[in-house]
Amino acid sequence: MDASIISALAALTGAAVGGLTSGIANWLNHRSQVRAQWILHETTRRQLLYRDFIDEASKCYIDALQHGEADIASLVGLYAKLSRMRALSSKQVVHQAEDVARKILDTYLEPDKSFVELRQMAIDGSIDLLRGFSDACHDEFEGLQPVHF
Repeated sequence: MDASIISALAALTGAAVGGLTSGIANWLNHRSQVRAQWILHETTRRQLLYRDFIDEASKCYIDALQHGEADIASLVGLYAKLSRMRALSSKQVVHQAEDVARKILDTYLEPDKSFVELRQMAIDGSIDLLRGFSDACHDEFEGLQPVHF
C-alpha cells in the first residue's frame, strides 16, 4: 500500500473523529443548557404557586381560627391551587398541601380562638400549619438542582 494513501486515510480518519467529538461536545453542552433553563423555569413556576398557596392558606387559617363560618371563595381558591400542584408537584408536596387544606376545614368546626389561646398555640408550635408543606417544598427544590460532575 502506498504511504500517501495511508497518510490520506489517517488524515481523513483524524478529521472525522475530531469533527464527531466536537459535534458530540456541542450537543452535550446544548443539552445541559436546555436542562438548566428548564429547571430554572420549573423552579420559578413552582415558587410562585407555592407562595400563592401559602398566602391563601394563611388567610383561610386565620379566618378559620376566628370564625365558625367558612369563607367559601377563599377555600375554592385554595383548592384551585392544590389542583395545580397535583399537575406540577411531587406527591409529598401535594400530600402536605392536602393536609393543610384538611386542617383548615377542621379548624372551622372548632370554637373560635381567643388571643390567649392563639398565644399558647404560638408558644407550643401548633399554630404553624404550614411547616410540613414548607419542608416538602424545600426538599422538592433540592431535588430539582442540577447535578454537577
